[in-house]
Amino acid sequence: MTGRICNVEKNRERCTCSYPGCSRNGYCCDCLQYHWKNQELPGCLFPADAERSYDRSLENFIKVWNKQLGKK
Repeated sequence: MTGRICNVEKNRERCTCSYPGCSRNGYCCDCLQYHWKNQELPGCLFPADAERSYDRSLENFIKVWNKQLGKK
């Protein structure tokens, strides 16, 4: 089986992270791994207003999406 090629440029076009100078921009696997080891999720999984807060915690993710979906 051949190695998978990362589509960095395509990923960068789609990346919604607003953190300036992020070294993982376009490298989704690296981004996910980095945030997960800190018990966080990448900014692309948050609505735009929540993403800009830079609070990537699992707790904030649940709170934001519960609010977004009309749940308590």
